[in-house]
Amino acid sequence: MSGNGASRHGGVTAMRRPTAVAGLLVLILTAVVGCEATSADDGAAPTATTPVAQDELSRLIARAQQRLQSNPEDYRTWAELGSAYVEQARVTADPSYYPKSEGALETSLDLNEAVNDVALTGMGALSNARHEFAAAADWARQALQVNPAGATTYGVLADALTQLGDYDGATEAIQQMLDLRPGIPSFTRASYDLELHGNIDGARSALEQALETAFSPSEVAFCRTYLGQLSFSQGDLDDAAEQYELGLRESPGEPSLLIGQARVAAARGEEEAALGGYGDVVAVRPLPEYLVEFGDYLLSLGRTEEADSQFALFETTQQLFEGNGVRDNLTLALVEADHGDPAAAVAAGEAEWAQRENVDSADALAWALHSAGRDAEALPYAQQATGIGGRNAAFLYHRGIIEQALGLTEQARQTLDTALDINPYFSPLHAPQAKEALAALGGPL
Repeated sequence: MSGNGASRHGGVTAMRRPTAVAGLLVLILTAVVGCEATSADDGAAPTATTPVAQDELSRLIARAQQRLQSNPEDYRTWAELGSAYVEQARVTADPSYYPKSEGALETSLDLNEAVNDVALTGMGALSNARHEFAAAADWARQALQVNPAGATTYGVLADALTQLGDYDGATEAIQQMLDLRPGIPSFTRASYDLELHGNIDGARSALEQALETAFSPSEVAFCRTYLGQLSFSQGDLDDAAEQYELGLRESPGEPSLLIGQARVAAARGEEEAALGGYGDVVAVRPLPEYLVEFGDYLLSLGRTEEADSQFALFETTQQLFEGNGVRDNLTLALVEADHGDPAAAVAAGEAEWAQRENVDSADALAWALHSAGRDAEALPYAQQATGIGGRNAAFLYHRGIIEQALGLTEQARQTLDTALDINPYFSPLHAPQAKEALAALGGPL
């Protein structure tokens, strides 16, 4: 994979909510293990490597482990520990916690297979984290047979159905969750569901309701993160910056807030702040998508060798995740389309589409087919990616470029104009290319 060529980077919006969904586990686990979420009040102030949420999670895990030392037959605590390991993998970007999670959850089910909705729900959350969404839906449905009033389980089911492209089913599951337990996990999922269908005001309102229910600093920071990302996705840099700053006051050093600040700095042309922000984030949370995003930004500055280093780290990290059971053909398809082998991009895109037929996989396959010069095949997927009402500038950019390649001048002009109207900062690489393409088509409407 080379570091040359255009980048996808606009996937910032598309990749937002899987992280959000994973982050809800720490809020759920706080209630499950039986202790309130609090600030880091029994040690040093949190730093860039130990944000408040991670500190809370470590305490939850330690308490579960202590219980199991005294009572190794406690199936419920095994289930809680397994679920906590899923979240630990997210906050540390260390996928080796997934096998640990699987082991703990399987132990729980071995101890109690008949009436154990907590472990079944945990297996669903683990499957979602590994991108095994059909399996996740199956686990969640099994858990609901045991406990039809499981709000957390409905959240896991909603996550799986969203990723599988069953948006009506996901909306229904989210409503069930809201009815059973209105709070941060349910309001945040409702926000994403509304955003996917283009209801930005409704999505923001749901996040604001989540913020109103936030108690601990980590909960407040969590809500601020996604309020900031929602604003950024719609091109409102000032509000995004404000949300990130307010979040960092509650949770200093939280990577999801710091990378938001880096995106805003990049959009504003504040090169030093953007480079520092991206560098800090990938040092403490080297998620594959963050490494790609940093590489894309470096390419936009003409710093090709440094970008190549980030893409090399992406390949290494991707292999590590795959070795621990995480399938991510979506990111691979987009990265190969922009920086590598078009044939490999198409293969990855087709593999992802076979696993889940949602807007993200439709967009990835469309872009992969475009990179291979197969624009006539790409267009229906690009149309599907933008067909449920979402205001995703990256998806629209991809569709507009595909339309331009097919000679559909007016359609391409309309699509690219809409993309830039939604968010003229959606990518430090692709946004300028979108503007150039639009100018070649006759300029804004």
